[in-house]
Amino acid sequence: MTFEEKNEYLQMKKLYLFDFDGTLTYKDTMFLFLKFYDPARFSVQFAKHIPLFILLKLKLADAEAVKKSFISSILKGQSRYQIDKKAQLFFQEYYPKLFRENALDFINNIDRETTESYIVTASLDIWIKPFAEEFKMGMLATRAEFVNDIFTGNFVGKNCNKQEKVNRIKTAISNQKYDKIIAFGDSSGDKAMFRFANESHYRFFH
Repeated sequence: MTFEEKNEYLQMKKLYLFDFDGTLTYKDTMFLFLKFYDPARFSVQFAKHIPLFILLKLKLADAEAVKKSFISSILKGQSRYQIDKKAQLFFQEYYPKLFRENALDFINNIDRETTESYIVTASLDIWIKPFAEEFKMGMLATRAEFVNDIFTGNFVGKNCNKQEKVNRIKTAISNQKYDKIIAFGDSSGDKAMFRFANESHYRFFH
């Protein structure tokens, strides 16, 4: 690559799309956060949901329905203030040790002038937000529904996974143009995002 070609590459307007759980992190954050939020209730509800988890593993249950049921069993009725407070404590407890070192190095070296970045995740916005803010990234996540600042146990819209990831990305970037769209993921839930991107990386940081 010549100097001119390298300089042109560095000036390209890029969009990075990062899956969160398993891609940037070592562990899935849903169970980790819910257990952190209320260990006693987590243990009881986890035991009650084991039959549903088994059906899910056998692909005999709807993933979004099981996810919503489990999250709701622990967080429904909680105030936005309390959830946000716990989410911030969760961030303080698990950042940066939850993250793959390669991922953190990559994120810290992103050229913010030429690159826009989003975390695109099926996890709920309520516990992903502090991490997105730390990384100075946009956040496209499954959205928790609050009424009068109380969590209803429901989601706003669909679970942000598979094709819904692409739908949310398209809405977020609107008519913006990029020279290259680069996606990072680690599961089948990222395949649609991979197809949408110009360049995709599977388990790049592992």
